[in-house]
Amino acid sequence: MTTKAAHTPAQAKDRPGEHQAFLLLRTVFTVAPIVFGLDKFFNLLVDWTMYLAPVATSVVPLPARTIMYVVGVVEVIAGIAVAVRPRFGSLLVAVWLLGIIINLLVLGGFYDVALRDFGLLVGALALNRLSPGTGIFR
Repeated sequence: MTTKAAHTPAQAKDRPGEHQAFLLLRTVFTVAPIVFGLDKFFNLLVDWTMYLAPVATSVVPLPARTIMYVVGVVEVIAGIAVAVRPRFGSLLVAVWLLGIIINLLVLGGFYDVALRDFGLLVGALALNRLSPGTGIFR
């Protein structure tokens, strides 16, 4: 029975496909949350409040717009976390995506978006597995 040791940066050079996959996923999960997070303040891509389940405003006594501002800040922080600490940041993004999926399922009517976000969640978990280091905070 053999165990696989954590890859060091030197070992990553020996496995260029693995390193390229890591860089692709790290880039996407850095840029996308930051762009989507910033857009929560400008609504250039879409009016984000339409994706917020009404139960959210009954649980959190804030207007939908304010909740989306908070969501935007969290998404920007998640993107930065992936850039700085991909092993931790990828888990943060995965948990965040799970919350989005649950919100969309409660809202109803956006099952296609929920399915897409499930695919992104799996990608975030793949980034976590490809991230160098042995602890989740590396």
